[in-house]
Amino acid sequence: MLSTDLTRSLGLEVPIIGAPMSPMCGGRLAAALSNCGALGMIGVSSNQPIEQLDRDVAEYRSLAADRHFGIGLMVWAVDRRPELLDAVLRAKPFAVALSFGDPSKYVQRLREAGVRVFSQVQDRVSALRAESAGVDLVVAQGTDAGGHTGGVGTLPLLQIVLQSVRLPVVAAGGIATGRGLAAALAAGAQGAWIGTPLLVSEEVRNSPRARQALIAAKETETIHTRVFDVVQGIAFPPSFPGRALANDFARRWHGHESELARDEGAQQAFRQAKEAEDYSQAYIYAGQSVGLLERVEPAAQIVRRMVSEAEALLRAAAALVV
Repeated sequence: MLSTDLTRSLGLEVPIIGAPMSPMCGGRLAAALSNCGALGMIGVSSNQPIEQLDRDVAEYRSLAADRHFGIGLMVWAVDRRPELLDAVLRAKPFAVALSFGDPSKYVQRLREAGVRVFSQVQDRVSALRAESAGVDLVVAQGTDAGGHTGGVGTLPLLQIVLQSVRLPVVAAGGIATGRGLAAALAAGAQGAWIGTPLLVSEEVRNSPRARQALIAAKETETIHTRVFDVVQGIAFPPSFPGRALANDFARRWHGHESELARDEGAQQAFRQAKEAEDYSQAYIYAGQSVGLLERVEPAAQIVRRMVSEAEALLRAAAALVV
């Protein structure tokens, strides 16, 4: 059994938190994670209807009852749509992640509602800012991660954050096996925040075609780019490009985002490709650990294998100290 401050303080059985990938992580995936002793998180995108969150929370509760769950919010999106935070508070989650922006203006309201507050950080400055804002836990999210992230690798970032803050720290980015989990725990993290390995879970909200593309991808076949935000007119802060599977569209437009923003033909072609699931043009956000994905299986099986592998590795590592 793996016991850390994270498991003890959050009442978890395993030191794993599911990344609130939006729209991939809805009520079903979050419930699968919470039901196996991890903490399931529901993702909220910048432009989704409030009703979608209500449906996701209802689905979660129908499958996991009163088990703890969390909701992930993007600070820049809440700045534009304060009603997102109102809807989250009505859902009464155990935890809320405030990431990609300064969380300070929202932490007090969440804490007064009895909600634990997490924040993903991508460098020393954002880690110290989150600590100053009063969050309960920081997630050191390396550029190895899928989706939007900064530019520092997980291992150096984890060391920097652990040395910089007094808060519990969870590692994110590139963790897809028990080896990754064991490495993070041995370094001093209290757990792992995982996303990419769950993209091939049975409960994730994507398609069989997307899962097969992920399984076929190599670790060298991702790109860190703003292209997919620009083509869709999504106002994600430019300091957080998204890591996705590399494809023809990204290779064509990466470095030419200003031109893309003015090219209505390219935008229309992208929308058609997305609808048709043509992944030579449409995107799949995924991290560099995509090269470790081998099969579609239940989320609980992914988590249990990671934990059992980590336990064995940490026991073996104890023999290194003489």
